[in-house]
Amino acid sequence: MAAATEKIRLSLQVSQELNQTLEEIAESTGTNRTDVIRQALALMKVAHTAKRAGRHLGIVDDARKLDTEIIGLI
Repeated sequence: MAAATEKIRLSLQVSQELNQTLEEIAESTGTNRTDVIRQALALMKVAHTAKRAGRHLGIVDDARKLDTEIIGLI
């Protein structure tokens, strides 16, 4: 197994639409596509861990009220 700090290079094929989305997010956050994908995977890990614990993932405007529950992600 690779050490935690060792980098593994991956090759990824995406549609033009997804690439455009990656570019837009990278530009708006001042990062690059690689960082956008890393951050997306980190969020997916949180969602996966929460689901396994019987929790829910959602979007809120007011911490006391769930506006949107995200389902079907994992």
